[in-house]
Amino acid sequence: MLPELTTDPALLALAGVTGYLLGSIPFGMVLARLMGLGDLRKIGSGNIGATNVLRTGNKAAAALTLIFDAGKGALAVLIAARWLGADAAQIAGIGAFLGHLYPVWLRFRGGKGVATFLGLLLALGWQAGLAACATWLAVAVIARISSLAALVAAVLSPLWLWLLGPAQASGLAMLLAVLILWRHKANIKRLIQGQEPRIGRR
Repeated sequence: MLPELTTDPALLALAGVTGYLLGSIPFGMVLARLMGLGDLRKIGSGNIGATNVLRTGNKAAAALTLIFDAGKGALAVLIAARWLGADAAQIAGIGAFLGHLYPVWLRFRGGKGVATFLGLLLALGWQAGLAACATWLAVAVIARISSLAALVAAVLSPLWLWLLGPAQASGLAMLLAVLILWRHKANIKRLIQGQEPRIGRR
């Protein structure tokens, strides 16, 4: 399902741009440099997200990256929902997600968007968001593979929104889940080959 667009198109565009700018802040790279961990682009997978920050061996930096990346997605949604409405909240969520994936500050080479995705889900519907986070955690604990946990959580997120609400956000979750699958295509290939690294491996 998709939301009914009732907000003025100019304001929807503003919500999208604001969400993009929030989402494009590369907290992983900022924290890595502030903590003297080096350039994330030259570490591990080269990704700017929490999983790659963890490969530096600094758990605090990884945890902060996870919190901030999720927080920027949630903040974009909450600001738009507070001032404009549910339709603008979803547009802002899309903007934040795309900002993380394709940040202008890094020549449009960003992360894979999982933390930001979970953050905006929590802001759209906390029950569905918690279900998605629990899905990620359960798969991560059992399989010890971050990418597999992310993929399962993303694929099931439209179902959680459909069951727990708001159902009108299930279409957005489906779209973002497809983008997450696309961004994880190399991980999917390694999963099939049994070569995907496990959580905690440096």
